[in-house]
Amino acid sequence: MSGVGPDPAWHWPQFKAILCAELSDRERLGLPLRYVAGRLDAALPTAYAELRGRSIDQLLETLASPLSSLALRLASGGLLALLGDPRIRCEHPEMLAVPGGEVQIGLDSAQLDQVMLRYAGLGLDRSWFAKECPRHRLSLKAFRLARYPVTHAEYREFLLDTGYAELPGSWQFRQFPQALANHPVYTVSAAAADAYAQWLAQRSGRGFRLPTEAEWEWAAAGPQGSEFPWGERFDANLANTAETGLLTSSPVGAFVGGESTYGVSDLAGNVEEYTSENYAAYPGGEWIADHLAQIHGNYRVARGGSFARFRDLARTRRRHGHNPRSATYAMGFRLAESI
Repeated sequence: MSGVGPDPAWHWPQFKAILCAELSDRERLGLPLRYVAGRLDAALPTAYAELRGRSIDQLLETLASPLSSLALRLASGGLLALLGDPRIRCEHPEMLAVPGGEVQIGLDSAQLDQVMLRYAGLGLDRSWFAKECPRHRLSLKAFRLARYPVTHAEYREFLLDTGYAELPGSWQFRQFPQALANHPVYTVSAAAADAYAQWLAQRSGRGFRLPTEAEWEWAAAGPQGSEFPWGERFDANLANTAETGLLTSSPVGAFVGGESTYGVSDLAGNVEEYTSENYAAYPGGEWIADHLAQIHGNYRVARGGSFARFRDLARTRRRHGHNPRSATYAMGFRLAESI
């Protein structure tokens, strides 16, 4: 059975000429004023019932299968979170090789109008895309990137080992969310993401760190420079964005088929991912004083979008960051490793 497709009437709103930055969080997500049933509210109980009694190996197989429905994959991940997900190994995260060389990142300035046209109706400002310009070459060394973003379970180990004070804003009443153990951790600060990477590097003796912007984009877009990790056309079955209609995080790796050329999962949607760099204009580009610059001055760039943001932020070239004026920014991170 294929994944459940998006319902166009559910989460593909049109904002006309209104800028998203001027909307409330509820308006920004295109939510109705009154409660309506979620996209998978009926399918998930059936999926859990179907999976009753399955072994961990069987749950892993269901989660990884493109033949499983999205509901079955999410339910499999939910059960694995409670039973213990063997994919989540704090001290030995699965790292994938990404080749280096002369690479290209960014957006060709001549394509800016086309991008604005493709994402018309989402209340977007041209300056937000102008930060991606110009497309330029640079040299990258080979590196490794984690298959999955860092999860709640891994961040918990960091807290227990170090006594670090910052708890994720998504932990209600400051309690570890066991049912979300294998979901990406969010919302944390860039400083906390840095501290986690430094802790694991020291504990393991390996070169763990956050990826640079160029590394993140190269790993996501690949040598073909794709608009999304899987290709040129957006597909709400392949990434947990607002269009998908979940409006909550998902177990890592549940969106099968959305991986990048190098096999990396969840680079589009689920949670936004900090890079190691603050925003700066690309070589030959213009420094953009958009709302994030006005709020922060300097700010850490994040990539990939989230379950609470639309498809424009899931683009491999999109440069973003945390907006403290909104409660719906799901800020997480994944590890890179120097070779």
